[in-house]
Formats: sequence, structure tokens, C-alpha cells
Amino acid sequence: MTDHSKTDVLVCGAGAAGLTLAIELARRGISFRLIEKMATPFQGSRGKGIQPRTQEIFEDLGILDRVVAAGGRYPRQRIYRDDGGYLDTDLAEPIDPTPAEPYRLPLMLPQFLTERLMRERLGEIGHRVEFGNELLEFRQDENGVAAHVAGSAGKETIHARYLIGADGGRSLVRKILGVDFPGKTLGVRAIVADVMLTGLDRDAWHQFNDGDVAKMVAICPLAGTDLFQIQAPMPPVEHADLSAAGLTALIARRTGRKDITVHSVSWASDYQMSARLAERYRIGRVFLVGDAAHVHPPTGGQGLNTSVQDAYNLGWKLAAVLKGAQDGLLDTYELERRPVAEAMLGLATRLLDAQRQGGIRRGREVHQLDIGYPDSPLSNDLPARKSGLRAGDRAPDAPVLGAAGQPARLFQLLRGPHWTLLVREAGNETVAPRPGLRVHRIGPRGEIIDA
Repeated sequence: MTDHSKTDVLVCGAGAAGLTLAIELARRGISFRLIEKMATPFQGSRGKGIQPRTQEIFEDLGILDRVVAAGGRYPRQRIYRDDGGYLDTDLAEPIDPTPAEPYRLPLMLPQFLTERLMRERLGEIGHRVEFGNELLEFRQDENGVAAHVAGSAGKETIHARYLIGADGGRSLVRKILGVDFPGKTLGVRAIVADVMLTGLDRDAWHQFNDGDVAKMVAICPLAGTDLFQIQAPMPPVEHADLSAAGLTALIARRTGRKDITVHSVSWASDYQMSARLAERYRIGRVFLVGDAAHVHPPTGGQGLNTSVQDAYNLGWKLAAVLKGAQDGLLDTYELERRPVAEAMLGLATRLLDAQRQGGIRRGREVHQLDIGYPDSPLSNDLPARKSGLRAGDRAPDAPVLGAAGQPARLFQLLRGPHWTLLVREAGNETVAPRPGLRVHRIGPRGEIIDA
């Protein structure tokens, strides 16, 4: 066993959470290693919705335009009646963008494509995923973490200042920490499969027997691919045949149609839905992010998005502490993010109940634009405010003009790993320049004009 590898951060798990964290650390110049026990990238579409709040993060990370180009909008729901007719409805109420909220509708992109784009972005910054490297065990003290890892080159010990468990719902990191993962199974077993099929148009999300758990099946074209995703609840004891022939037979039984044929299956899963939340997100120098910290039913498209936002929150804090900020900053990660996951679990469970009864419709609450941290120790209103924009709120976008006359947006000023201070131009107060801080004065005599 080699015993020489040192790094600031070891990230275990290269799904959406691990990749977000890696990009955040990379663009801040922090040394890290990102290991993934699978030998090749995940090839399924377990998470396929990119909510507006995550679109804002992806703009900051430099991948939003690629994500939009690779994916697409959600199609309309086509709900079939018993007589063979159907009704087309919007999954979410169409909402136009505003200056403050430039992204108002969820995007669809299968998880394997989202993660591919994130790996490409990580590669541009000079880093890569180490596939086929599995965490075996770790121990920590006040100075760091020693992690034993096995890979194709053998076993090694990686010494890191911090360890991040981004290793999914069955997280080994969480188990070694001994962190409780209370919650419940929700009594719903389901299958999901990405397939090539014929017999249905790609302009709608086809839903049969909505509200009848024994007969429901939903078949959605996956944007950015030639695939469809099949989703169906399953009785507790029925065998699930996830072959092409088995899925064709299931569709025929549940729809009464013989013209829908599954030709191949690229990925499939038979799973029990649960809602669980880790008791702690941090013990010492070890943190949990994403599904390692919370699992939930897929209703509402919240999981991948919450995972990305966990990592986005933790990433800048890790970087700041590694560059000299007080360690207590890292405690705000759990204080800010665990309540968000708790609320998300409740929302996803309520939406699952609505789906069981037929007629799920997603409103603003799934877009995650109203998530904020007004109760965080980092949020301080001076003077105290009761209304309007408050410390800890999501920063809005807005159109602005440079003093030279060129249009820009507030998000463009905020984008990047630097700190941004916006000063409403008032007098001749000066802020001493310091590394990593950009100061913008807004007003008629400032360099930024409020448009």
C-alpha cells in the first residue's frame, strides 16, 4: 500500500453533487481528488429535471448554455382516457422570465448527459474523475483524514484535510461516521427504465391510468436523446422483468395497446421509494452532501437539484477556510442546507400523494427560487429589515449598463469565484482593495448604471 498522497479535499462519489463540488474547488485553486468506485460513468436518467435555481448555479459554473443546448423543455402531459381519447395539459404553468428571475421553467436533461457536461467543464479547469477508485475506510483527527482507497493500481492511503461523502443513498462515508439516517419507506415500489421504443410520438409525456397505482405507466421522451423513460409503480411482490420483451408486455397489459414496442434497454432500476434525512451533515473534518445526506421520492424533480445546491454551498466555504477563514464558517453548511432538505422531503412526499390520486401539477415551489438563509449566522441586516430584499435571500438578477454604455446583467457581475461588493454610490467612501474582492459602484456617477 502506498502512503504518500496528500491533498486538501478528498471527494468520494462523482455524481452531480461530487462534480459540482469539484468544479467549485477547482475554480478556486484548491487541491482535491475526486474518486468514484464505479469503473465507468453512470448511464441512467434517475434525475432529469434542472430547476430554475440550479440553472442559475449552472450559469455561474459556465455550463448553462451547454445544458440548454443538450436538453430541452418538458413536453406537455398527455393523459389518456379509458375510451382511447386523451387530454394534453402543461406539467407546470408557463411563466415568462422577469429581470429578477431570468429562468422560470425547468429544463429536461437526463442525468448521464448533465454529468457528462460537468465532467467536461471539470476537464477544462484541469481536473478529472478517478473512476474505479473505491473508499475502503477512513479515520480522522484534528489535523486531517487518512482514507484507504483501492483502485486498479492497488491500494493507497490518501491524506486529506477534509473528506466529503458524495457517495449516494447507501453512503459508506455516512455509515463509517455512524450518522443516523432516519425516515421511512413510503410503501411505493416502482420501476424506471431508459429505452428505445416505437409506437408513441415524442411531443408528449404519455400517461396511462393516472391515479390507478396498479395500472399506471408513464412514458416520457428524454430530451437530448432518442430514448424514452418508462416509469411505473409496481405491486410489492410482482416480479419486474426489465428486459425489452418484459417492458413491452408490461406496457401492453397496462395500456391495452399492442403497437408500443420496446426494442432495447439502456438502463433500468427497480426500487422502493423512501424519504430519509441524515441527523448530521458534519462530523469533524467529514461532510455529507447530496443523496448521502437525504433521499426522497422522485416527484417534483428536487433531488439532483438539492444535491447540486448542497455542493455549491459547501464548496466556497471549504475554499475560504482552506485559505484562512475561521473553521466555524463550515458549521453554517448544515445550518443552511439541512432545513432545505427537510422541506424538500415534505414537498416530494406531498407531490407523490397527489400523483397517487391522479393529476399532479407542479407550481412555483418546485423551482427552488424562494430558498434562502435569513436565519443563517452569516445573514445580517443592517439596519434590520422586515420587507424587500433581505440578507440571506437569493440574489436577484437585474439589467444594468456599464458607464461606457454596454448592457450587462447583475448575474454577470456576480459570476465567478470572487467576492462581489455592490455599493450604492453615495459619497466618496472608499473600500480598500483586497485580493479576490470586486467592488462595483452603482449609480449615475458609478461605473454601473441601474437600467
